[in-house]
Amino acid sequence: MSREDVTIGIDVGSTSVKAVAADADGRVTARVRIPHRLRVPAPDRLEHDADEAWRRGPLAALAQLDRPGARAVAVSAMVPSLTAVDAEGRPITPGLLYGDARGRAAGAGEQSLPALGEAAEFLRWTAAQAPGAAGYWPAPAVANHALAGEAVMDVATAATAYPLFDGTAWNPAACAERGAAVEQMPRVAPIGAPVGRVRSNGALLASGAIDALCEQIVAGADREGDVLVLCGTTLIVWTTVGEARQVPGLWTIPHTAPGKSQIGGASNAGGLFLGWVDRVVAPGDPGTASPGRVPVWSPYIRGERTPFHDPDRRAVLDALDLTHDGAALRRAAFEASGFVVRQLIELSGAPVARVVAAGGGTRVGPWMQAIADATGRPVQVSGVAEGAALGAAFLARIGAGLETTIADAARWVRTERVVEPDPAWAVATDERYRRFLELGNKPSGALPSAAF
Repeated sequence: MSREDVTIGIDVGSTSVKAVAADADGRVTARVRIPHRLRVPAPDRLEHDADEAWRRGPLAALAQLDRPGARAVAVSAMVPSLTAVDAEGRPITPGLLYGDARGRAAGAGEQSLPALGEAAEFLRWTAAQAPGAAGYWPAPAVANHALAGEAVMDVATAATAYPLFDGTAWNPAACAERGAAVEQMPRVAPIGAPVGRVRSNGALLASGAIDALCEQIVAGADREGDVLVLCGTTLIVWTTVGEARQVPGLWTIPHTAPGKSQIGGASNAGGLFLGWVDRVVAPGDPGTASPGRVPVWSPYIRGERTPFHDPDRRAVLDALDLTHDGAALRRAAFEASGFVVRQLIELSGAPVARVVAAGGGTRVGPWMQAIADATGRPVQVSGVAEGAALGAAFLARIGAGLETTIADAARWVRTERVVEPDPAWAVATDERYRRFLELGNKPSGALPSAAF
C-alpha cells in the first residue's frame, strides 16, 4: 500500500502536546491536543512531569491522530528544557523549563542574560540529582527516543545549550564541569534531517526544531519590517530586519530567510500571565469595558525575560478603584500583553510594515484585539493555531525528501482574519501605555544585549 502524501508535526508545549497531519499544500487533515500539567512548585520554579509531557504525550498524540500512512514525523519543543533518564529513556527527574531558578548560575546578577547559560545550569542541577543517569536529555530528545528508539535532537535546540554545545559538537570539558559526559547527551542532527523510523507506524522520523522557529517557517513574516507575535504560554515578538544589530535588552537571531535577522525576544506576559488572570479575576467580557475606565497591569507575575532579564520583577495593578469590574481587569490584562508587544517593537528601532500573530492564543479574540489596539496596527492572524506543529510537519517533508528548502513553506502560509485597531480605544490606550512604561522603569544600569 502506498503511503499518503501526509506528514505529521508534533509540538511539545508548555501546557499540552499538539499534533497535526498536513498534506502537501499545508492543509491540516487532522489535529489533536494532549494536555499536561505545568507545575509551579515555588514562585521561581517551572517544570513538567517529563514522562507525562515529553514521553507519553507525543506517543498519545501520534496514536490519536491515527495516520498509519503518513510519510514522516518531526517534533518541535520549547527551549531550554532538561531531565535525566534511565536506560529505557524514561525521565527520572523533573523536566526543568525556561526561567526556572535552577537555571541560574550562582552569583548571577539581574543584568545577566540567563538564557545564555540556563541549559548548562539545568545540567548541573539535574546531574547532581541523578548522578550516573543513562542520559541528560531535553524534551525533543525524550520525545524522539519514545517515537523511534534513539535520543536525537536538532542543532538549533542544541545551540541554545551553549557552552555545553559549541556549535558543532558537545564540549567534553563544559559537560564534565557540570557532572556529565558527552556520551550521556543526545545525538545532534541538522534541522529536517532523517534520523530514524517511528516504531509504531514505520514513518520516517526527521529532526525538528525549536517551537518558535517552526512557527516562523509557516507564519510568512519574512519581509523587512514584518513583526511576528507568537501567542503561547510565552509571548514572543520578532521583528524582521535586513542586517544583524544589537539592541540593549533584546536578542538578535538569524532568520530562516537568507540574509535577514530577527530582533526581539520572549516575555512572560503571554498565556502564563493571562491564564493566571483568568483563574483569579471575576468573569467579565473585556469587550464591554469602557475605553477610559481600565486600570494598568505591569504583568510580571514571575519576573520578566525580554527586555529586563529580571527574575525578581513582580506584577503591579495600578489605578484600580471601586468602579472597576471583571471586564475592566481582563481588558487590562490583555492590554498589558499588547503593551509588551509594542514595547519590544519600539525598542527594536525598526520600521514596522505589518504585524502577524500566530500560536494557540490567536483563538482568543480579546487578546488579538488588544494587540491591535496597543500597537495601533492591524494584526494578521495565522490560519493554523498549531503553528509550531505545522512547521514541524514541513520539516518532516524535508526529511522525507519531499521538499528541498524551507523557503518552499511559503505556500503553507494562510491568514485567517485581520483584526483592526478600534479607533474608540486609541487615545485612552496610548495614555495607559505611557503609564505601563513608567511602571516598568527601574533605576538599574544599562540593559544587556545578545546576538548570534
